[in-house]
Amino acid sequence: MKLAIDRAALLKALSHVQSVVERRNTIPILSNVLLMGRDGRLEVTATDMDLELVETVDAHVGAEGGTTVPAHLAHDIVRKLPEGAEVALETAGDGGRITIRCGRSRFALPCLPTDDFPVMADGDFDHEFALPVDVVRRMIDRTRFAISTEETRYYLNGVYLHTRAADQVLCAVATDGHRLARFDTAMPDGAAGIPGVIVPRKAVLELRKLADDADGAVTIGVSRTKIRFALGRVVLTSKLIDGTFPEYERVIPTQNDKIMAVDGKRFSEAVDRVATISTERSRTVKMALESGKDGGRLRLSANSPDSGSAAEELDVTYDGPAIEIGFNARYLLDMTERTDGAAIEFAMADAAAPTLMRDLGDPATLYVLMPMRV
Repeated sequence: MKLAIDRAALLKALSHVQSVVERRNTIPILSNVLLMGRDGRLEVTATDMDLELVETVDAHVGAEGGTTVPAHLAHDIVRKLPEGAEVALETAGDGGRITIRCGRSRFALPCLPTDDFPVMADGDFDHEFALPVDVVRRMIDRTRFAISTEETRYYLNGVYLHTRAADQVLCAVATDGHRLARFDTAMPDGAAGIPGVIVPRKAVLELRKLADDADGAVTIGVSRTKIRFALGRVVLTSKLIDGTFPEYERVIPTQNDKIMAVDGKRFSEAVDRVATISTERSRTVKMALESGKDGGRLRLSANSPDSGSAAEELDVTYDGPAIEIGFNARYLLDMTERTDGAAIEFAMADAAAPTLMRDLGDPATLYVLMPMRV
């Protein structure tokens, strides 16, 4: 293989793919990225056996061929090369070493055989549809914080993507058992009838990074075992989590009749201040709510045996009976920090039942939060 390529294009591709590569690998080839030069292009591939990322960039290919190079080392080298430079890549005759040249700089890196590099089988993607990239960004931002990190409940370690035929929507849901986030968008052409699939956390996070550098649409292919995201010249393919997502709709309350509306920014800032005093372990903040002639009043408070106490009052819209309910402050902030509108709405039943939260400026998103004992 012998080719020349723009440093910025190579760096962008390596930046994308090297994040798939784990820092510690027991299988040496998985620490490498696959470089294939052909047809005026360089194809850069990384995999961890569950996730595969392929990016194609233009290059001046003098001799076609391929090799594998250490991912993080190659990225660091190219990152430190001068901006606007051209980078030359050339493999030795035996393929055991690659030379990287740029100006007066020269690097020789060890290679591993391309035959050892695992390639994820394409398979048949029975369903294919497209979503605008800004919708994909919002879908991930509204749900990823609620993905469980508890490995024993592996079926919660991702985002559940499915359709609701009755509402004609494509739906993404994440939950860790304490909170739930759901995002709905109009069902795109081709999405009808897709199987409900659980997209792993790592694939979700990698897709979010790629979406920052993309525009237009994301083409999504779904099979029963894999999902593929194509963003221009970047293709991300991931195995799906083989498990059954719980029937989450059963925990979404429909009869909560104590409705409070509050300014989202002021509420978030007040919770953050009050939570400063709460213990790191519980992070409990109590909400005491009561109605009055001038609307409603919310009193936020926290107590710690070691640090003392804190309280703050907010004006809210509320005309129901008095109620006291406690929440994990971190969970409250995770939700309120992702709101767009000026007002958020809480629908409560009692101190022990799940609470529904909505951003009044974003009807596509719904949150459910379990209260804590106070």
